[in-house]
Amino acid sequence: MKNVMAAVGQILVTFLFVALDGCGGSSSSGDLSAEPAAVTPTTVQASAQAFAVVDTGQTACYDAGTVITCPAEGASFFGKDAQFIREPFSFTDNGDGTVSDNVTHQMWQQSPDTNGDGSIDAADKLTYAEALSGTGGLNLGGFHDWRLPTIKELYSLIDFRGSDSSGYEGTETSGLIPFIDTNYFDFGYGDLSVGERLIDAQIASATKYVSTTMNGNETMFGVNFADGRIKGYPTDPMPGQTKGKGFYVLYVRGNSDYGVNDFSYNGDGTVSDSATGLMWAQDDSGAGMN
Repeated sequence: MKNVMAAVGQILVTFLFVALDGCGGSSSSGDLSAEPAAVTPTTVQASAQAFAVVDTGQTACYDAGTVITCPAEGASFFGKDAQFIREPFSFTDNGDGTVSDNVTHQMWQQSPDTNGDGSIDAADKLTYAEALSGTGGLNLGGFHDWRLPTIKELYSLIDFRGSDSSGYEGTETSGLIPFIDTNYFDFGYGDLSVGERLIDAQIASATKYVSTTMNGNETMFGVNFADGRIKGYPTDPMPGQTKGKGFYVLYVRGNSDYGVNDFSYNGDGTVSDSATGLMWAQDDSGAGMN
């Protein structure tokens, strides 16, 4: 799994700047009950880009491990993600089972209720092969060009105001906050009635790991809006099982080049990405930092 997580870092390189800084050390980095910012967040002007990096939604600031009042400029811990807003979430419910993302300009299936019975449960889950082929004949919102999203497309929906439910041992979910905007998208936790865990809410993507994991298995990256994580999962049956693991799906349509970076070296220790409009330091700090 170490190799899987290393690959996540490579795949999501353009997201690291905006997504990780505000997470601090808390397992519930986006808790909506967190202390409000004392300093008005700065809105960063973002020009129109082919690969719009969506804001994280993060509203809490942290010191080395706890929530703090967001500090003023010049104070310790100033510069947290919550203090800068770039490309904030903006969705439109189209009223036909689809949601338009006004930042990325992608259109999404609104609900993972695949069988349309009004409940999101294990019966809606598909194997990886089924998820890839599930768009065949799909007519949603009058469109037929639906596809399984890439990991970057799914990541653009993660709202870091969610609360990590991975350590929760109860069965009541009304007090939990998923990492996706439920004002626009339907969401379901794992199906306890068939022995699943609450966090068994993984959503399949079309992005595969470049190598193999878990005894040489081909691996797909998935997003879990129950705990806000990206992980790798075998595309074939898990060890000891005869059927592939089941995943929820949210199909997407729109620009299939979304998430493709366009890097150029500036010759001065920096790298520019014309797809996102971001500039990066070419090297990391070279040493661990507290």
